Amino acid sequence: MKEWLLPLIVGFVISFILTPVLITYFRSKKEGQMIREEGPKWHEKKSGTPTMGGLAFIISVIITTLICTFILKTQNLTTVLLILLILSYGLIGMWDDSIKIFKRQNEGFKASQKFSLQVLIAIVFGFIFIVSGQSTVISIFGHNLFDLGYLYIIFVVLWITGFSNAVNLTDGLDGLVTGLSIISFFTYGIIAYVQHQYNVLIFCLSIVGSLIAFLLYNRKPAKIFMGDMGSLALGASLAGVSIILKQELSLIWIGLVFVIETLSVMLQVGYFKLTKKRIFKMTPIHHHFEMSGWSEWKVVTVFWFVGLITSISYLLLYR
Repeated sequence: MKEWLLPLIVGFVISFILTPVLITYFRSKKEGQMIREEGPKWHEKKSGTPTMGGLAFIISVIITTLICTFILKTQNLTTVLLILLILSYGLIGMWDDSIKIFKRQNEGFKASQKFSLQVLIAIVFGFIFIVSGQSTVISIFGHNLFDLGYLYIIFVVLWITGFSNAVNLTDGLDGLVTGLSIISFFTYGIIAYVQHQYNVLIFCLSIVGSLIAFLLYNRKPAKIFMGDMGSLALGASLAGVSIILKQELSLIWIGLVFVIETLSVMLQVGYFKLTKKRIFKMTPIHHHFEMSGWSEWKVVTVFWFVGLITSISYLLLYR
């Protein structure tokens, strides 16, 4: 059991060292996040805060995963697939963040460009997953629901792109996504341990350790944001882990906060187009609670608590 502390500790140490280095670098270059004009006015003071913090924990996760899977002799194809996801989606986000930073604008490259790259990587992941002989059955709680065959690749694309963007939408408050991701990946780490999928366990614990260190700098008041680089990578990795563990639909419950955040945006946009009225004061829904008088820290802690409850309840039902 003690050996599973290794990825937690190594991930924490590397991320703890790299994150302040990034903060110092971006501050010296006077490069930081531009805050949306239509956002809450009290967020304007965050303008100029260093972003692309995802670079620190992505590097940490990749190094930690490679070291620990080698030491513990658990390397296999799924290790490569998970590293592919976190690295490729991180690079997509890095490209987007770079445009925002160096062109001094809040919007990155075109949505169609970003989405096309996300779909391409998801197709590659799904194709390798299927041709390597992995199951194409959709499962939950260890029970098989239906076999999609090669149509499973369509599900993979929808799942990975959907949750990468869901986590990206949720990343609007200091520490919110970081805390939720720690809870979610630790939950999947427990499931991986029960399934004896130790390479996935190492990957999940590497992320947990890296994010705990990152949270020290990302909690309110944040000294650095994870940026699209971090949120896209975490969302894609969550989806990838749920697929590899054959617990695909579990992510709807374990990642319920991400789902609700996304649905709030979809409902707001759809309702406004039909009626020219709004359901929420502002979306994603975390901003609605802010506009309703909740402090940022209250919103974050309540959302963390919801994520903790959904994760614990899933584990209690898991067989």
